[in-house]
Amino acid sequence: MDKGTALIIGAGADTGGAIARAFAAQGYHACLTRRPRNLDQLESLAETIRAAGGAATPFGIDARDEEAMAALVAKIEDKIGPIEVCVFNIGANVRFGIVETTPRVFRKVWEMACFGGFLTAHNVLPRMAERGHGTMIFTGATASIRGGSGFSAFASAKAGLRNLAQSAAREFGPKGVHVAHTIIDGMIDSNFIRDNVPNVDALRAEDRILNPDHIAQSYVHLHHQPRDAWTFELDLRPYGENWS
Repeated sequence: MDKGTALIIGAGADTGGAIARAFAAQGYHACLTRRPRNLDQLESLAETIRAAGGAATPFGIDARDEEAMAALVAKIEDKIGPIEVCVFNIGANVRFGIVETTPRVFRKVWEMACFGGFLTAHNVLPRMAERGHGTMIFTGATASIRGGSGFSAFASAKAGLRNLAQSAAREFGPKGVHVAHTIIDGMIDSNFIRDNVPNVDALRAEDRILNPDHIAQSYVHLHHQPRDAWTFELDLRPYGENWS
């Protein structure tokens, strides 16, 4: 079952965790990252994967740290196995008006959601290209293609990440590496939503909220696509979502 490693940058309790579990179930060693302060939660996810018969290793790391990201990728490749799949899944969603958005907040959101994606691609894609295969998926959002009121920082970062993904796909696709970008257009059934949306049970019952496990299934499908029919951009939304 050992197929190499699946590196999930931003393996949170919801979407990132579901993606990690899905690839581990496929036989990949799931390498999981979150910021060091969340290492306990990450270890819990790794234990869940191991209990299900998979392999997982957690890493507490800040994806904005250039030296740490380079060292992480080198360590995984040298000690665990070649990175066959890499998912950049950091969100960094905040909502402030432009006047209320401080330069520090804007910069931090960009560093997390866009610069972190660049550092991941910078370190992972050349190794995949050297082998002539591999998949890298960037998680986007509605804000990747449309800026909304109160989301200037988030939309700027996600739009930048989408363009980074397009550039990477054009550069590394001819080298055998599948680069894809997803647009998650709608609420995800997550801890944050469950704590802040009063009618979440009704939304779930009516299939009007994205199930993280179903998102993960689409990521696995992207990885297994034959290269004569690769998808660059895949958008996922509940059937009732207003996406005009």
